Amino acid sequence: MSELQEYFGETHNMVRNTVRKFVDREIRPFVDQWEEQGEFPRELYRKAGDAGILGIGFPEAYGGSGGDLFHKIAAVEELMRCGSAGVVAGLGSLDISIPPILSLGTEEQKVRFVRPVLRGDRISALGVTEPNAGSDVAGIQTKAVRQGDHYVVNGSKMYITSGARANQLTCAVRTGGKSYRGISFLVIESDTPGYSVSEKLRKMGWWASDTAQIFFDECKVPAQNLLGREGQGFYGIMENFQAERLQLSVMANMTAQIALEESVRYSREREAFGRPISGFQVTRHKLADMATLVEASREFVYRVAAKIDAGKNQVKEISMAKNFACMVSDRVTYDAVQIHGGAGYMREYLVERLYRDNRILSIGGGTQEIMKEIISKHILGK
Repeated sequence: MSELQEYFGETHNMVRNTVRKFVDREIRPFVDQWEEQGEFPRELYRKAGDAGILGIGFPEAYGGSGGDLFHKIAAVEELMRCGSAGVVAGLGSLDISIPPILSLGTEEQKVRFVRPVLRGDRISALGVTEPNAGSDVAGIQTKAVRQGDHYVVNGSKMYITSGARANQLTCAVRTGGKSYRGISFLVIESDTPGYSVSEKLRKMGWWASDTAQIFFDECKVPAQNLLGREGQGFYGIMENFQAERLQLSVMANMTAQIALEESVRYSREREAFGRPISGFQVTRHKLADMATLVEASREFVYRVAAKIDAGKNQVKEISMAKNFACMVSDRVTYDAVQIHGGAGYMREYLVERLYRDNRILSIGGGTQEIMKEIISKHILGK
């Protein structure tokens, strides 16, 4: 790991070793079974909380383990080694649902809604996407009308990671007019009357994470669950996106890295025409191209992460890094399946899952097309 010392020091490697041992003990032996079941046991949240993994990067004042951005990156990279991005996404739903509470919430809200999640006692999810509002966040239609000391919420959220089992939803709602200024954040607890959840949605990838549609029918939410002031939700969402896009970039890089490693191993073992396929120039050159892309993408993402950690605005750069990381992961997982041949199409081989799980990365957290719009606006000054 010496080549990573520029970004990772002793404490980061301690985190990496802790998470690696946790993955080897608590996840890897069971991951294939969880993939087939379409979820992992709720108890895994508690175990990850007890190990301090859920709290990495969060303030110690609310039960977190502290640390900087590279502690979180080290943890995500090692979690991805389990071979199931679905497990990582499920455990990591708090990473996109807790930050708005920490950013906008009161002290009481932080204690009430953050502490039990970081312990693993409660599951937290983020509710932004709707059936008719995905990347167009300003198009959110779920309505929250203030009535005395409550908001009455009507509408629905779609494609919510951990949505089937979440105990609380950091939910974007419309409290004002049609523009982005009318969006606010409410924390809605799943036992609130009028809150209901669909059956688990059947997905192309990320099988081990439960994904659901959530419905609100005259759902009465205490006004004290409003995060910040009315109209601050859009800014909370935008702030959250930078961290989410970084995490997805890291997941893309690890998907590509693991696909590369599986391809190197398989090319040494698989023989054709009397010799390992690694002996053919076409295979060696394909592996060389894959390795070059992975290295370039990882260094790009690390560099952007370092600037974010230093407090620099990297909206354009993280959009670039996410698109590049996903492009690399698209290419490398495709080539990994190709190197495996027919075996790469079989579910018993990890590259088949990597290929499927990869596809969501250039959609989640803002599509590739939205990233290009952000980049072009920064370039053109519009």
